[in-house]
Amino acid sequence: MATSSLPVVDNSDSGPNLTGEKRIRNIFVTQTEETRHRGGDNVTEPSGRHQRRGLHTLQKALVLRKQAELEEVDKRLGLKRQDFRNCVEALAQRRSELEIKQQQTKEKVMKFERFVAENEAKRRRALKKCEESRQQNILKQRDIEDLTEQLKQLRVRKQLLKKRITKYKIYEDYLMKTLDFLPSSYHDNGSESLVMPIICRHETLTIIHQELWQKLRRMEKEVEQGQRQLQNMKEEYSIKKLLANKELSELQGELETLKEKNKQAEGDLMMEQGLSRKKMEEAGRVFVAINNLAEQCYLPAYGPLENMSVLMMMDMVKEFILDRADTERRARKLIESGSAVTSTTAVTDKRERTSMKSIGSKTQVKSSSKVSKKSDTFS
Repeated sequence: MATSSLPVVDNSDSGPNLTGEKRIRNIFVTQTEETRHRGGDNVTEPSGRHQRRGLHTLQKALVLRKQAELEEVDKRLGLKRQDFRNCVEALAQRRSELEIKQQQTKEKVMKFERFVAENEAKRRRALKKCEESRQQNILKQRDIEDLTEQLKQLRVRKQLLKKRITKYKIYEDYLMKTLDFLPSSYHDNGSESLVMPIICRHETLTIIHQELWQKLRRMEKEVEQGQRQLQNMKEEYSIKKLLANKELSELQGELETLKEKNKQAEGDLMMEQGLSRKKMEEAGRVFVAINNLAEQCYLPAYGPLENMSVLMMMDMVKEFILDRADTERRARKLIESGSAVTSTTAVTDKRERTSMKSIGSKTQVKSSSKVSKKSDTFS
């Protein structure tokens, strides 16, 4: 720690304060009792000695006081440093704990995201299975309804057949009794040959009727299945049409956005082209001005003017201006050396140096700014 400098006590300021009032009794707080008595007895001691002794005692008191204050400040600074170290250690520990907690939180978030993804996949699989089971249930329900309808129709047919059998029972009984009364020779003459073709024809027609009925049922089922497929295809077509319309509207919106962005980009490009054209014109004017200055301030030490770069031209102009200013300053100094005072000459010389420095710095700043503008323009 850098100690503060002690205050310097001036003898001219302390003299009147020490000897203004009673010079005989100069008593300080830091003086001992013997010194006080000795000072009181020796009344005839010179005043200069009293002043030196009081000044020495005052300086000692100030030094002791400053040392005590310095020790107190050092103690406080040590305590502050210890507190700061403790705070830094606590902050480092807390930072490590926060980093560990953050890492744990990231791991928990990753686990939770994986858990959510797995649950989403399970949910999708369950929904798919549920949809499949629902479709199967719908198909089975339709089959049950069809079978129930067929059962109702068969029951109705059974009732009709029962009624028909009951109706034609009397005719059967009559025919059977008639056959019993017929002679045996009639049975041998081929009565069965006349009846059997009719019975066979009836059985054939019955079988054909059943086959046609079954074929009709199959065709009805196929027609219903085709109608369901047609309905599903219509629904899918409507859904695809809606999705296509939605995508078309989104693409149209993106197209409009791209058109607006293209218009804005074209406007920005036109503005940039205008700005670059202005910068090129300004750079051309600056180059022309630099060439004119270089022609007016040409120095042979820099070589041919055609081979110089812009920076060399500006350095040459700067050196020319500084040389002219130095020549003017020396001429003024020679002219004013006979009549002006040394102090006035020094002040004038200092002012001229300051003005020349400011001129050189301004020229350097202007040259650097022009070079930076040039680089920006070409970039």
